[in-house]
Amino acid sequence: MDVFRTDRIRNVVLLGHGGAGKTSLAEAMAYLSGMTSRLGNVTDGNTVSDYDKEEIKRKFSIATSVIPVVWDKVKVNVLDTPGYFDFVGEAEEAASAADCAVIVVSGKAGVQVGTKKAWDLCERYKLPRMFFVTEMDVDDVSYRDVVEELTSLYGKRIAPLHFPIRENGKFIGYVNVVKKAGRRYIEKDKKEEIPVPDYSQEYLDKYRETLLEAVAETSEEFMDRYFAGEEFSVAEISAALSANVWDGTLVPVCMGSPINLQGVKILLDDICGYFPSPVDRVCTGISQKTNELFEANYDFAIPKSAYIFKSLVDPFIGKYSFIKVCSGVIKSDDALYNAETGQEDKINKLYVMEGAKPVEVSELMAGDIGAIGKLNAKTGDTLSTKANPIIYPRAVLSTPYTYKRYKAVNKGDEDKISQALSKIMQEDLTIRNVNDAENHQTLLYGMGEQHLEVITSILKDKYKVDMELSKPKVAFKETIRKNSDVEAKYKKQSGGHGQYGHVKMRFEGSGDLETPYVFEQVVVGGAVPKNYFPAVEKGLAESVQKGPLAAYPVVGVKATLYDGSYHPVDSSELAFKMATIQAFKKGFMDASPVLLEPIVSLKVVVPDSYTGDVMGDLNKRRGRVLGMNPDHNGNQVIEADVPMLEIYGYSTTLRSMTGGSGDFSYEFARYEQAPSDVQAKQIEERASKLTSLEE
Repeated sequence: MDVFRTDRIRNVVLLGHGGAGKTSLAEAMAYLSGMTSRLGNVTDGNTVSDYDKEEIKRKFSIATSVIPVVWDKVKVNVLDTPGYFDFVGEAEEAASAADCAVIVVSGKAGVQVGTKKAWDLCERYKLPRMFFVTEMDVDDVSYRDVVEELTSLYGKRIAPLHFPIRENGKFIGYVNVVKKAGRRYIEKDKKEEIPVPDYSQEYLDKYRETLLEAVAETSEEFMDRYFAGEEFSVAEISAALSANVWDGTLVPVCMGSPINLQGVKILLDDICGYFPSPVDRVCTGISQKTNELFEANYDFAIPKSAYIFKSLVDPFIGKYSFIKVCSGVIKSDDALYNAETGQEDKINKLYVMEGAKPVEVSELMAGDIGAIGKLNAKTGDTLSTKANPIIYPRAVLSTPYTYKRYKAVNKGDEDKISQALSKIMQEDLTIRNVNDAENHQTLLYGMGEQHLEVITSILKDKYKVDMELSKPKVAFKETIRKNSDVEAKYKKQSGGHGQYGHVKMRFEGSGDLETPYVFEQVVVGGAVPKNYFPAVEKGLAESVQKGPLAAYPVVGVKATLYDGSYHPVDSSELAFKMATIQAFKKGFMDASPVLLEPIVSLKVVVPDSYTGDVMGDLNKRRGRVLGMNPDHNGNQVIEADVPMLEIYGYSTTLRSMTGGSGDFSYEFARYEQAPSDVQAKQIEERASKLTSLEE
């Protein structure tokens, strides 16, 4: 592939709800540009961007793909992202590397939750954007309804550039609002001019008025001409459109049918004509030498630097670090310095990725997107020169809150699973692998249950290891509410030296639930010699690991050794340790033992209309709602304390309740006494654990 100057590059991310048609649109772009010789489709599993086995099987995107399309001497780097919320991290990474966005809307489904989330992501990264409405070939699709819904959400910024012409319900062409002309499709991307139908005139006038108002607001001269009733030329409208799209005051709406190649050529023309190149975008990092701002701004004439926005780690394809060049020109024989690790790596080869296919290039100009193979770096790292080390801010990714316990199906596969997960986590930063030593379990965190299922499937298909997911154990704890006074004697005689240890101990609450136990000794007269005190403490330390109530860890206990006796020959450390374990068990059970359950502070963000359903569900989960406040996006933020036990499966429930528009986050708050019914159930379930140390 040729090398493109910065001003001849467009970095466009395709965003939108799952199933809206992003991959079909990317495929049509690749085909029309000549990158591919045949038009693939999602159903047949032969698209450029959905190349992974898992994507082909499930028929939706799981990871972001880059498709470099050359159109009218401009290189359009198309970033095709997943629309399903479980894979939101991919969309967030892609948006951080893009300079503009096309939000794809299903004509059949209309504006969906994913459409609004895509808009919010564009707002976060201040991306100029346009909408593309798909499925116009479907007879009962109403483009006007979609435009009206977008206008009700985002106001006068919404400006349709085209709208469909139908004959006998069939989509046969479109009206160009800028040129006030009709077009009929002949075949593929070819078309002919036709008069604007009479029934379309009303909408042409309405949509054109929106455009002309925006044009008028770009200068005083235009405003005067607009009020004087003068016409603007097509060139003037187009120039003003670009300015308004760049600063976000205007969001064009286009439409078509990618599977029939209709509207895609126009969209590519509009991307090249209305969207900014990297030259027109701001990009700043921090110079490690001066600790001052480094204004890269995609200037090819200053020292080279690049940001790794995504990693691909595949046992078949290999490892590739996807970079966006922020300044200078990166060449295939460069040595690049990683300011995060302090390591310098020599690039062997430089690529642009066409989906899964790496195409070797000699260099990449500032603003371009490419990939480096076998680089010792991770997503979020900055590459620069050793003489001018730079660090760019990392993309902010969603935090995973859905988790499950996992186990290897085959014994001995634990290390293989750990290594495979480590590679997957280099690719997907919204996955976490947590070793919960306290509960003897390993936990896998993701963005939703489907996310975790996909990871399990990838492990099986790509890495040839099986793991099973199950409901995780919740970290209950045990403590006491009253005081007790007990004695215990450990005595054994079996020829030769026997064993003898005798302790009298008091147990009470320590008031500190952060610490398992506090040990004091107030023995007088040497009833228990000092050299056995450490053995008594060892007995305590062992006892609190697995409490006598339900085999959960013990917290908040104060143990006082105040008396006992010993045998000059038979007493030993082991005997006093065993006597202490017996005393602890009896003393703990005599002191009104209770289970403590973890409580989390939960924050749920939902549209106002769903607050009743969410509050009702939280009550069912034993939640205590603490407050509800509106945010700046028209949502309600509900804050509640909820037992950790009740959070399991909440992601799926909330999505189902709110159509995917609800978000939640939580953090551990404290431990509280569990209700008697919860305690009874836990004791019953864990009866076998009291006799077995290992699960």
